[in-house]
This record gives sequence, C-alpha cells and structure tokens, in this order.
Amino acid sequence: MRFDFTGKTVLVTGASMGIGEAFARELVRRGAKVILVARSEAKLKALAAELGPQAHIVVADLAAPGAAQRVFDAVKAQELEVDVLINNAGFGLYGNFSALPLATQREVIDLNISALVELTYLFLPGIEQRQGGFIQLASIAAYFPVPYMAVYAATKAFVLSFSEALWAEYRSRGVRVLALSPGPTETPFFDRAGDKGPPGKARPEEVVRRGLAAFEAGHASVVQGVVNNFVTFASRLLRREFVVKVGTYVTRPKNPALLMGKL
Repeated sequence: MRFDFTGKTVLVTGASMGIGEAFARELVRRGAKVILVARSEAKLKALAAELGPQAHIVVADLAAPGAAQRVFDAVKAQELEVDVLINNAGFGLYGNFSALPLATQREVIDLNISALVELTYLFLPGIEQRQGGFIQLASIAAYFPVPYMAVYAATKAFVLSFSEALWAEYRSRGVRVLALSPGPTETPFFDRAGDKGPPGKARPEEVVRRGLAAFEAGHASVVQGVVNNFVTFASRLLRREFVVKVGTYVTRPKNPALLMGKL
C-alpha cells in the first residue's frame, strides 16, 4: 500500500535550507502539515511564513546534549502528533583527521548519529500507532570509507545500517523506515565542510522526489542518481582496500591548508 501524505504531520530536521527545505516545500504541496526544526530561528520563521498555516517551527541545535528530548517536548506542547519523521540534519568536515578540531568532529557524531537515534527512539511509539514512518538521510559515503571525511562517512554508514535494521524490525508492524542516500547535492554542506565539492551536483528537489517515491513504495534504502547507484554497486564488488586507495586519490584536498589544519 502506497503512503499518502495528505493530512499527515511531518517533522523535518535541518529544515532551514538545502534538502530539508526542499522536503518541507514538497510536503506542503502534497497537503501535509510540517514541523520545521533547525538552529536558525530567522530562517525558520521566514520559511514558515512562506509556507503558511501548515508550517510550525521548533528552534533547536540538535548537536547539543538533550536537544532531541527538548524537540519532542516542544512538539507535544504544540499538541502535534507526528506521522513521519525526516532526520535530515547533519554535517561533515573535510581534511586530515588529526588536523581537524576534535570538538567539531564530536559535533558531527552527536548530530549525525546521536540526535538521529534519540529522535527516532522518542517518536517511534507515536509513529507506530499512527502507521507512519521515518526517512533517515544517509549518503553514498555510507557505502565505502571516504579518506579526508573519515568521521562523516562513518556516521553515514551507521545511519544506513541502523535504518535498514529498523526497516526489517518494524515493517510487519506497519512502520516504514527508509535510508535515503544522495550523492553530492547543491546545498551549503560543502561550504561548511570546507570544500567546494565535485561538479554536477544534484538539485535538492531531485533528492526529495526520489526519497518520497521510495518511502511511499516501502523500500528500506535508496540511492539517488544513476551515477551514484553505479558507484555504490561497483564498490561492493571490489576489495575494500582497493576502494579506499582509489578514494584517497579522488578525495585528497587540493588545498594544503586542509591537510595542515590551517582552515
């Protein structure tokens, strides 16, 4: 049975820009109510004003301790019931592992893993009751080690494994769980990571359309884009040592400052 978003309430983290913003716009277009979660109150208010009465906001830094519980409590305080949770918030760093600040790398783990797991745990009982589901943003980086983005890729591998396991556990109980793995996308991600990224990035709207179609169809995971599908499939056929060696040449920073901790 396909999933109809009409009249449903969808919570989107990282909703102030990029893929999260594109999810919010598309879901409202499909007749859903959205709860927008992000750090920037100004951006959330501007987006909510544009989307109209179907949009609600919760301002939160999900990398902070206890943030997931505060978001859950804020949603309950607004007397909203979540049908679908889209765990989109996340970021990464680019550069030599030992040259990047440890505190910031911990923030990557706290946001990409800890907040995602905690939000999933807190909202799961209500979502199961309402026969809804989760869209968890992984990445094609989940499928192989990525030199110079070691922590980020490892967090996304966790998201992929965690989400596919939950899909198997809860599908018979009427809960959908999808791991959505985009490749490079036109978002501020690379600016924050400290790199411009490769050419030919996908548009956020393309990622959203692919993700929603896979979620509606009840899939466990999906990779967006023909090239990305080829790359992830090919990586499974090759020795991991070979894959990571090739990755070293592909991802090595061209800016020496990223290797020396100067950025």
